[in-house]
Amino acid sequence: MFFEVIPTEVFRTGAGTLTYSSNLKLQPGHLVLIPLGRRIITGIVLRRVKSVDFPTKPIKKLLLTTPIPPHLVKSALWLADFYLTSLPQTANLMLPAGLAAKTALKSFPDLVPANSPLYMPNDPKTTSSTSRKTTKTLTESASSPSRPFSSKTAIKQPLKSKNAQIAPQGPNTPNLLKLPLIPLNFAQKNALQALQEPSQGTKLLRGVTGSGKTNIYLKMTADALKAQKSTILLVPEIALTSQLIRIFTETFGDRVVLIHSQQAMAERRRIWLDILQQTSTANNAEPEPLIIIGPRSALLTPVSNLGLILIDEAHESAYYQENAPRYSAIRLASFMANQCKILCINGTATPNIVDFHLAKSHHALVELSTKAKTTAIEPEISVVDLCNRDNFRQNRYFSDQLLTKIKNNLQANHQTLIFHNRRGSAPMTICEDCSWQALCPNCYIPMNLHSDTYQLTCHLCGHEAKVPSSCPNCHHTSIMHKGFGTKLLETELTTLFPKAKIARFDGDNKKTGSLAELYQTVKSGEINILIGTQTLARGLDLPHLATVGVVQADAGLSLPDFAAEERCFELLTQVIGRVGRGHLDTASVIIQTYQPNHPVIQTALTADFPKFATYELRQRRTGNLPPFTYLARLTITYKTEKTVFAKIQQAYNILTKDPKLQVSPPMPAFHERVSRGFTWQLIIKSTSRAALRQALQPFAKYHLELDPPSVL
Repeated sequence: MFFEVIPTEVFRTGAGTLTYSSNLKLQPGHLVLIPLGRRIITGIVLRRVKSVDFPTKPIKKLLLTTPIPPHLVKSALWLADFYLTSLPQTANLMLPAGLAAKTALKSFPDLVPANSPLYMPNDPKTTSSTSRKTTKTLTESASSPSRPFSSKTAIKQPLKSKNAQIAPQGPNTPNLLKLPLIPLNFAQKNALQALQEPSQGTKLLRGVTGSGKTNIYLKMTADALKAQKSTILLVPEIALTSQLIRIFTETFGDRVVLIHSQQAMAERRRIWLDILQQTSTANNAEPEPLIIIGPRSALLTPVSNLGLILIDEAHESAYYQENAPRYSAIRLASFMANQCKILCINGTATPNIVDFHLAKSHHALVELSTKAKTTAIEPEISVVDLCNRDNFRQNRYFSDQLLTKIKNNLQANHQTLIFHNRRGSAPMTICEDCSWQALCPNCYIPMNLHSDTYQLTCHLCGHEAKVPSSCPNCHHTSIMHKGFGTKLLETELTTLFPKAKIARFDGDNKKTGSLAELYQTVKSGEINILIGTQTLARGLDLPHLATVGVVQADAGLSLPDFAAEERCFELLTQVIGRVGRGHLDTASVIIQTYQPNHPVIQTALTADFPKFATYELRQRRTGNLPPFTYLARLTITYKTEKTVFAKIQQAYNILTKDPKLQVSPPMPAFHERVSRGFTWQLIIKSTSRAALRQALQPFAKYHLELDPPSVL
């Protein structure tokens, strides 16, 4: 027999599958070891081929008797086609890292026993002497027993739920540990009914902050468990959603499986194998319903009995994979839901404007417009004009109004959250005398000062350098540090409030601990002042939080990107939503901005997403931007500027001949210099995605992004 196999390593540009021979009854999705040149690599069986008119090599080994689910095989094919990327790369996404490595193969023996129905007698028409030896080796191997989940690595121990009640067990109820009954209010029940009718497809759940989207997630997950179906819950980052994970773990106990990048490769591989075996329907056994929680890679968990996909904070750019193969987990989840004929729910308070437009156009939008708690209050919001320095008599970074709120909160044992979406102490180091600037030698962008380590760091490539005591250019000692980040704010607040307990949460706080590690300390109110970036803007429900202070609300509005205003609105809305959640009888927000009358700032103050969407869609239509056109970015990098310009100009000349395309002039990328050389780009638009894909196929060897969330 002959089989078409997808290699999990790229063997040549544009290549997809290879054909091999085997006397095993292989199915689509079976993982095999195949020869590729002088190497042995992993492959995924795609389909059986009746006959071939060319010589073939034999499949070396069948790794597992259980094939990966059909929807994952189809997903690999769809991703390669939809995003113009390599099929071996998308197939590799379906497997855990290191599955076919030598250490992995030593961890379990061959899984094809001698009496396996997969084994067939040798067929002289398709089996060479080499393949017969391979088969003999396979049939002499013993099957290893399925390993149970390791409670230390895969599934958390059952925890007693504080909120969920236990539903009565009926005669037809599956034998689960607990079947939680999730209480819903009137608005949530209506939203749930709208989400479940019809019972398949993709829906957008837009719920204002504090409306109880989590309760709906819990109820839908519980319903899936009762139907013996598994749920995949995607979160943008494990560290940013520790509270949501904790609620699911407390409610569903050891049904919850966490998957994230901080797990060791061997641990993630073991979890992957256990899920594949335990949710398999082989031998007519009842599949094990599980709840898989993790970032976008968790979507590719080999769950055969998938019944529901939930995506929390669906607006997050983290759901787009920026390195090859580049794809959107939001779009992939929708494809998988259609394949499995199940529901995919995208939940967020601030939807991506393209998703919002599509959902509204296709009547797939469900809205929760009221907060769940009756004790919730509207915060008192004050806007401070940064241009008016009379507002900053006590400190240059914190307005007098904000400092007054902090003092009052300290006296009342309430918390204050200070938000600024920029790490470090100062983003620019220059010479006041000759205007020399400390730039990264790899990226040629300004390096950030980190005052605690007194080093300059590039936030793009991580390059570090000492802070010069004098200018390397003119040798003058007038070195200045401009701008500010969260580290500098922490220093200032420590000086202003020496008795307060202050903690900073951003990408640099490795010494103090992450938000997930210190969550209980933060929640209990032991920390008086929280300082941070977007880590603190999302998903937190802090009972002692009384005030949110945004130090510079318009910091991202001037970026040269079509999604800049959308990101600014989303961040402001999310961080404002941290207060007024019904725990305290006081809630206040201080917004410091240079542009107090900007439409984005004004709509974010009242969390008026419909009004913002109307404004943003009008801007997008005028600029011929998504969702009114399809967009792609072609990026080319070469060592010399002369070469990269010649290549980008050549691509421009070819693409502009297509009347269906609108092509920007060649331009340097936002980060023009990288360690590999100079980077230039083209922005290509078309009203037809098919036309865009067809035109860009010859350029797939370059850095190509279709439907990018940003052009920076």
